[in-house]
Amino acid sequence: MTKSRRPSRTARALLPGAVAAVLLTGCAQGSGSGAAPGPAAAGVPSSPATGSPAPGPAAAVPSSPGSGGGPAPGTLLVADFGSDTVTFVDPARGATGSVEVGTAPYGLALGADGRAWVATAEGVAVVDTAARKRLALIPYRTDTGPVTTGEYRGGGMGIALAPDGRRAYVGVNVPGGNGALEVVDTAALRVTDAVPVGRRPFDVDVSGDGAEVYATNHDSFDVTVVAAGTLEARRVEVAPYGTEGGLGSWLKPHYAAVRPSDGRLLLPFEGERLAVVDPRTGRTGIEPMTANTHQHGVAVTADGTLLAVGTGPIDPDADRGPSLTVRTPDGRERVYPLEGPHEDVAVSRDGRTAYVTGGFTRDGYWDGLTVVDLASGDTRRLAAGSRPLGIAVL
Repeated sequence: MTKSRRPSRTARALLPGAVAAVLLTGCAQGSGSGAAPGPAAAGVPSSPATGSPAPGPAAAVPSSPGSGGGPAPGTLLVADFGSDTVTFVDPARGATGSVEVGTAPYGLALGADGRAWVATAEGVAVVDTAARKRLALIPYRTDTGPVTTGEYRGGGMGIALAPDGRRAYVGVNVPGGNGALEVVDTAALRVTDAVPVGRRPFDVDVSGDGAEVYATNHDSFDVTVVAAGTLEARRVEVAPYGTEGGLGSWLKPHYAAVRPSDGRLLLPFEGERLAVVDPRTGRTGIEPMTANTHQHGVAVTADGTLLAVGTGPIDPDADRGPSLTVRTPDGRERVYPLEGPHEDVAVSRDGRTAYVTGGFTRDGYWDGLTVVDLASGDTRRLAAGSRPLGIAVL
């Protein structure tokens, strides 16, 4: 496959000094899935992180558990892209059960009522996490062709809920063409609108006030900004390396996070550049990053600390391996090495632990999570799920 490389490379040195702030809280067009290597034994620490001292723990981003009788707080829910299920995971023991949701689930979003909204190839599945059962499968309005599996399958990818929980927004991939942002009425359990967006909407995010929705479109180098009230859409190009190489380029946006302090979008590229997008003006600023690895999933904590998943090198002779970057609001970074490619990340409610899914949208995925102690840098691999991608803390 074509690999469009960057014309020049930024400095790799980690930012100096101790990290004072504490945690408050796919790629180029080509063939996809391959056999997953077996996970390492759970609970066996791997190499600690390199660089400056790790940030200490503090309060976590609030997360609502399921209603009475549901899973214990801190249980994880992962979307099994290699199967047709979501899996409940005890961070200490591993998988505790699964629920069938639909073919090749990708992203998921958790509501305050304990219902999970899962983007599958067939439609949006609604899961009662307390009862551990599927309540509904809402078909898409957009024609995505035959239901298939793998990296380029049609159907839902990124998904997010409005702050009031009344709408779910799902990015729908249409193989070979532009996608759509579909709007789901969460009370009526039906799609009410569909807005054209770019190609392969990997991620969907919502502004803190619910006024805007952002679809991050991998294959068109852009973010579609959609006004939640009128559904008017506008395109913002996000291409810090340019668009040379088109569908064959690796240097495209994957996932975004909304910075709590000012609503700007944070999109990491290659462990070298952080694109900071003002969605209202369309202007993009670039800040240096230090991991030097191809990056996918992100999460942001209440204080604006960014976690970014490094999947591994594009060029093994020049790039570093898989990692998790923890970047404080002042730009200081801690880089935690990981064993093998990973895809997405969530943070525990106490802010002490990150959970990184091993599913990965390309070859090299594995059936489990890496659990990262954010104070010490210790990691352990935990077998769970089937090619898990999306993740939420219940």
